[in-house]
Amino acid sequence: MDRARPYDGLTPDVVLHNLHLFFDYALATAEEQTLAKEAAALVGILSAETRRQGAALQGTPWAEAASDKWRTHAFFNELGLPTPRTWLPQDVPANGFEYPVFIKPRGGSAGKGAFKVEDPRQLEFFLSYVENPIIQEFVAGAEITSDVFCGAGGDLWAVVSRRRIEVRWGEVAKGVTVSEPRIWEGCRQIAARWGVRGPITVQCMLRGETPLFTEINARFAGGAPLALAAGVPYARWYLEEAAGLPVAAPPIGTYRTGLYLTRFDDSFFLDDEAHARISRRRIRPG
Repeated sequence: MDRARPYDGLTPDVVLHNLHLFFDYALATAEEQTLAKEAAALVGILSAETRRQGAALQGTPWAEAASDKWRTHAFFNELGLPTPRTWLPQDVPANGFEYPVFIKPRGGSAGKGAFKVEDPRQLEFFLSYVENPIIQEFVAGAEITSDVFCGAGGDLWAVVSRRRIEVRWGEVAKGVTVSEPRIWEGCRQIAARWGVRGPITVQCMLRGETPLFTEINARFAGGAPLALAAGVPYARWYLEEAAGLPVAAPPIGTYRTGLYLTRFDDSFFLDDEAHARISRRRIRPG
């Protein structure tokens, strides 16, 4: 480079490339030294609160209702919510069932061990194959999953319902938000009776236009990001609450309907160096 013309060779591309390298380094340094520490502290606060609330629920009827599908069925009956007819193996009617029926484990999740049963021969097999099962009448209608978001004080912030179009490994792969006021009201009753703190998921099957309540999961659902995309900022609400700020939730049912979710698989390839670098940045509760 000519000392009399020190900027020869510094093209816009070179400048932008160097700026990119600088800001990448600055961001990585800030992430590691500041942002990661702040995020880890917040994760620690939220994790501690989650453990505290979980411990408080242990042994309560509501915890049992969420972890035992037979008790879930009984809970819906107590509330007067419509639910599919359900039997324990020892209560199989003497004259049999009107097939098909549905069999699943009392303590199952993610659709594991759940089967449609077409005839008495299949029922005999699945009663011995499925661990601690219950039997339900088969409902051929659409499956509706509702995300129910409540605050730490029990306030009901939002209910977002979606129709499951395609399910893989027990989680929604395709779905669409729908307006279901009767399901919202049922979710309100469940949250009030249960004294819900935080998120739960309520599942229904439609028989015609009537929702039949089937399950409660005391956690975020795999399809919860659809609620966020539909205009329910639940992540911000929980962060605001954790920070001691007021949460201004709109009326129940205030979200965009007819919004579709679809997912696809992707592959990522890392060498040992990249894997180690990412692992060092992982946020761990303090």
